[in-house]
Amino acid sequence: MTPVCPALAQEKGPAVIRDTEAEQLLREYTRPILAAAGLAKQNIQVVIIKDSTFNAFVADGRRIFVNYGAIMQSETPNQIIGVLAHETGHLAGGHLAKMREQMSRAQTQMIIAMLLGAGAMVAGARSGNSNNGLADAGAAAVAGPQEMIRRTLISYVRQQEENADRAGVKFLTASGQSPKGMYETFKRFTNDSLFAAHGADPYLQSHPMPAERVAALEELARSSPYWDKKDDAALQLRHDMVRAKISAFMERPDTVYRRYPMSNETLPARYAHAIATYLHGDLRSALAQIDGLIQLQPNNPYFYELRGQALLEGGKPAEAIAPLRKAVQLSNRSPLIEMLLGQALVGTDNKAYTEEAISILRAAVARESEAPLGYTQLAMAYGRKGDYAEADLASAQAAFLRGDNKTARELASRAKTRFAIGTPGWVKADDIVAAKPLPGQKVN
Repeated sequence: MTPVCPALAQEKGPAVIRDTEAEQLLREYTRPILAAAGLAKQNIQVVIIKDSTFNAFVADGRRIFVNYGAIMQSETPNQIIGVLAHETGHLAGGHLAKMREQMSRAQTQMIIAMLLGAGAMVAGARSGNSNNGLADAGAAAVAGPQEMIRRTLISYVRQQEENADRAGVKFLTASGQSPKGMYETFKRFTNDSLFAAHGADPYLQSHPMPAERVAALEELARSSPYWDKKDDAALQLRHDMVRAKISAFMERPDTVYRRYPMSNETLPARYAHAIATYLHGDLRSALAQIDGLIQLQPNNPYFYELRGQALLEGGKPAEAIAPLRKAVQLSNRSPLIEMLLGQALVGTDNKAYTEEAISILRAAVARESEAPLGYTQLAMAYGRKGDYAEADLASAQAAFLRGDNKTARELASRAKTRFAIGTPGWVKADDIVAAKPLPGQKVN
């Protein structure tokens, strides 16, 4: 999709949603769990995927991926925290590396079985008895081990899931949190599985939920001294605000207003209404609604971010600067919001803002190096300054992050001709020219 803003934008490659408010909340959810798991210093990140289904998974040793649908369908913080605890159990148990080893072993066994079976079938065919005897034995030699290996892998996956359950409950208890949300979520999937054999949710498919497993989880979870502990009211509100924000950005307007009818005057509903109005309605009405939110919470950085974003996308970049400055200040200089401020400064076409834009954007990309928008705006600012070497380099970095490797190499090659050989800019450009594509990127 075309990004509507840097705060909620899908980049090329995995469909990733970037949002400071949502990411900060998930960081706070995972911090005590990671500490309990002994992973606090591993710089593990939670990445939000643009997918409305309930799913969460680990694909490497440093990231937990969560579909926005999992956040939307978690009615309480504790429910999504329980899922994060379970996934942390996979990380702490080194399950990815062990699964790769198991898959490699299974593949080797499969190849041996196929070779042995093929040999028996060839021998049977040569003997002129291809319908039975050695030929049938050969077919059985192929089919039998394959089914056995498949069952072994399924059993192994289920064992990993049960281990992650136990680890998740352990981490929640160690951090003084209830495992009830984790149990509630998994129990719901067990119930769903009775009716959804076809088109089942990805989480059910990748996290098998036999009734015995959920029963064991319930027994373990109920033994926690924190079973009945409730989520803090302020945390519940923040959770509901993020859910409202995701709904407003990611769902159709009619769906948003069914979830949050105009008669609903809660803060999350008003947040959803303001975003939906800015995206699909009248800018003036949206700004009035956002100003009402700011009056209620004058120190909420995300309300100022929303105001600046609405003005910027409404063609008023100069007016967007003040609220975005406030958002940067209140958010403790969030790099994604700094990029939005840099975009507003560049968008004014006022050369007096050029040096400030470059300074802000350079600081932002130094702390958030995987957001193409920052490099795109930095390229524009350098171009306005007449520094075409840095402009080409920043454009190349943006193209590389978007997965456009051909354009990235072309721009980086041109940047190399503009920099003196051996300078930092030349080295960075040379790295892009020689770089291999990022995981999941196509080679152009």
